[in-house]
Amino acid sequence: MRLSLSVTGSALALVVALGSFTSLPARAANLRHHHQQATQDDASAPAPEPEEASSTQTSDAPQLEPLGSKQDTIIAVINGQPLTQRDVDNRGRLFVLSTGLPLSEDIMQRLRPQIVRQLIDERLRTQEILSRHINVSPEQIADAIANIERRNGMEPNTLRNRLAQDGVSLTTLIDQIRVQIGWMQVLRQELGSKARMTSLEIAQRQEALSRQQGRPEYLISEIFVPVADPRHSENELKFTETIIQELRRGAPFPIVAAQFSQAQSALDGGSMGWVQEDSLDPEVVAMVRQMPEDAISNPIKVAGGYVIATVLGKRIIGHQPGTLLDARQAFLPFSTPLNPQAPTDQQRQTLEKAVRLTQTAHSCDELAAANKQFGEVRPSNPGELQLERLNPQMQQILAGLPIGKPTRPLVSQEGIDILMVCGKKTKNFADRSPSEIADQLLNERVEQTARQLDRDLHRRAVIDMRVATAP
Repeated sequence: MRLSLSVTGSALALVVALGSFTSLPARAANLRHHHQQATQDDASAPAPEPEEASSTQTSDAPQLEPLGSKQDTIIAVINGQPLTQRDVDNRGRLFVLSTGLPLSEDIMQRLRPQIVRQLIDERLRTQEILSRHINVSPEQIADAIANIERRNGMEPNTLRNRLAQDGVSLTTLIDQIRVQIGWMQVLRQELGSKARMTSLEIAQRQEALSRQQGRPEYLISEIFVPVADPRHSENELKFTETIIQELRRGAPFPIVAAQFSQAQSALDGGSMGWVQEDSLDPEVVAMVRQMPEDAISNPIKVAGGYVIATVLGKRIIGHQPGTLLDARQAFLPFSTPLNPQAPTDQQRQTLEKAVRLTQTAHSCDELAAANKQFGEVRPSNPGELQLERLNPQMQQILAGLPIGKPTRPLVSQEGIDILMVCGKKTKNFADRSPSEIADQLLNERVEQTARQLDRDLHRRAVIDMRVATAP
């Protein structure tokens, strides 16, 4: 089982406070993900108190070295604060849990140098957060953990137990969440009034886009791996190649980006949104021009480090016609995961209820009312959906579906979904609203500020590397 451990929701809430506007409704994204990966666990949830969980390891956990005296070996001291082997291995276990991949000790050895670097960066960020007297409350952390559990369809406190089973301290996740939330508040302070885009800045970007009509732009996600010393980048390159290997084996790009990317886009699973060629490094442009959609790039050497890119879409600026759907859904949950060869009585009864619903629901309001009766496990209104961005099977189901007519029962391991189209309209998706342009401008400004501040923190820091990561 793979868990989505990103705290994107909490981070985005702070970005919105800066004046940003998310361009993709979260509920629509959730429905798209559900139908693209119907049997995949994808949601998050409860809010355990920020205390350390048991480190008991089960046979299902990755077979790393058991916790012991060697775990207390100090790897580095960052401005007087120690970083231990235990910290590094706990973060490694968290990565294993979040990707669902059976990583070997050999793979973990290749990941550890970058984990060390990331944890050093987090220590520096934490120290900056504390120096500014920024307090990330237990309630914020609890809300973020609750969000993780909701996205993964868990009952409250399930995450605490799952981490313990896999030998991961709950503190490891709490520390990562605290840094992500606190760092966004640091950037908010750094940006100050620059967090608000002026009408002139938006108009200037609109004018620039109009001059680029007919040129390509790309929907890109990235993972940025910084290089400390450009003369000696062997470790970073080896780490980048390891990550690419795992991504091509099926590791979810947004989760790997949230865990390891040092770009500010990591808070949004690596997503950069739609970007133009002149907003990208020339080396990245040369690569993405050749890449098919959904492919994982080779390491791309750019100023300051390496980039791993994936292209989710390509279009011509000013021209992307498509169909926008207004839809409703009713979800009938199973009490246990479905085994198609041996359905339970509850699952058979649920299917009977779903069939009756498809025969009696004749409007979107009726379908939404039924969803509430079944507990509204998933939102009745998933938001507007772009037909062309759905998977081919779902496109085929919805494209010809008459307005006001329910789909057949759509069965997954978790339950049964019934959809209904309430309205359709054609839209040019290449048109950018002022809020979307403001969002892109803000993201660029946040990224630039974050990189500059990270460089300043490293320049001022006293970092004593005691040993390489323990073998």
